[in-house]
Amino acid sequence: MIDFLRGLMAHLENEYIVLDVQGVGYRVFCPNPFVFAKTEGPVTVYTHHHVREDAMLLFGFSTREEQRLFRKLIDVSGIGPKVALGILAGGTPDQLVTAIYQENIAFLTKMPGIGKKTAQRMVLDLKDKLDGFGTTSLATGLFAVPEPQDGDGSAWSEAREGLKALGYTDAELDRVWLKIKDDTAFGDSVDVLVKRALKLLYAG
Repeated sequence: MIDFLRGLMAHLENEYIVLDVQGVGYRVFCPNPFVFAKTEGPVTVYTHHHVREDAMLLFGFSTREEQRLFRKLIDVSGIGPKVALGILAGGTPDQLVTAIYQENIAFLTKMPGIGKKTAQRMVLDLKDKLDGFGTTSLATGLFAVPEPQDGDGSAWSEAREGLKALGYTDAELDRVWLKIKDDTAFGDSVDVLVKRALKLLYAG
């Protein structure tokens, strides 16, 4: 079992990174590969080593919390690694855990690959198995799914800074925001906005 890797970014794609660890390139599928582009020098990627009959795959995360939640998700019947990765790309761990605790089926079905029955199964299977996630918010009664954020909110502001770090100009980002702002949905995370913007930027 490979629990984490530490090395240099060698390559970056929409769905994965290639991490150079002492001369060996590991392809690691991530919810948002671009989060690692912000780091200069060696990066640490927390991984899940998934073995099946026809392949051995590595899934990587920027935090232990994402790694733990991924492993909880793939324990749910009907949710495989690729679907779990898409869920984490669609919302932060706090948002997802909040929605599960609150049985917020409407929020969960906004995740890619999740229908109503799978969302209900997530709640049933995970609601009592998420100890250690969001405990402070639960204790203070502030456990709530965030409101959607517009172009002046912190989500787009943070996404914009990440995109600028990749070399995109203010003019390019302004044009992209005009195209995606009307599609910004309830609870969209920084990762979701970055991915949506990058698809348009790559398309020219």
